Amino acid sequence: MHSGNIILLHVLPGFFLLIIAEAFFLIKEHRQNKLDLLSSIVIGLGAIPAAFIAQGIIMYTYTIIYQYRFFTIPLGYWWAWVGCFFSDDFSFYWFHRLSHKVRFLWASHLVHHSSESFSLSTSIRVPWTSNISGAFLFWAWMPLIGFEPGMVILMKSLSVIYQFFMHTEKINKLPRWYEAVFNTPSHHRVHHGSDVEYLDKNLGGNLIIWDKMFGTFGNENHKPKYGLTENIKSFNPFVIAFYGWKNLMNDLKKTKKLTHRLKYFFNPPGWSHNSSTKTTKQLQSELNN
Repeated sequence: MHSGNIILLHVLPGFFLLIIAEAFFLIKEHRQNKLDLLSSIVIGLGAIPAAFIAQGIIMYTYTIIYQYRFFTIPLGYWWAWVGCFFSDDFSFYWFHRLSHKVRFLWASHLVHHSSESFSLSTSIRVPWTSNISGAFLFWAWMPLIGFEPGMVILMKSLSVIYQFFMHTEKINKLPRWYEAVFNTPSHHRVHHGSDVEYLDKNLGGNLIIWDKMFGTFGNENHKPKYGLTENIKSFNPFVIAFYGWKNLMNDLKKTKKLTHRLKYFFNPPGWSHNSSTKTTKQLQSELNN
């Protein structure tokens, strides 16, 4: 088993202990729905075997790509790890951005946005089908340019640990310099907001600089309304896990035109051939007019 997976195995018990401890206080304050919490835990547990099975395939794929690398980046130099950190986060940003812009990627990713609350338990709503959708391919360029596959997997694992702590309302704002460079709970609350002005904002993983560079940054101006623009209205983890795919399949049945079906698959969520639903861009355009 690779070191990246070993690290995640060691931190998972700590994650669950923190989730239960936080949930105890949130439930006591009537700020956490017990069924919502249970859904998140079941989805999180279900994602573990799926992730570890996928890791074997991912490692194998990266290893094959690495054989055709353009360069060899040595593990023993600090700059190699700094470069890997920025490369990983850059890859995550574009994976995450396209997961909000391409319907078949959103079919998996919406699971993470499905909770109408925001707590540490939200972080473990990990899609079961993300790697089947090809999410890991967004990092495939890294072994091609010379990052050792194990190094890529390790950096991805460390990023998961950092992002776990972004899912909390207990931290208001961190120091201004930190908020300017890194992703923070404040930035990530905006990302989980279903308010029109917050949609598709703050897509970075560890860093917020990509959002500022590519025009997807949003300040937390008011408390977000969490969840989806149209919530699932079910706490059944299996309904939640496959809700996006079910809706996509239903939309494909609405038309027999191949071009329409391709657009349902690759266009942004909310696109429809009869304009019965709206994309984020359309909703935000209406809000600003």
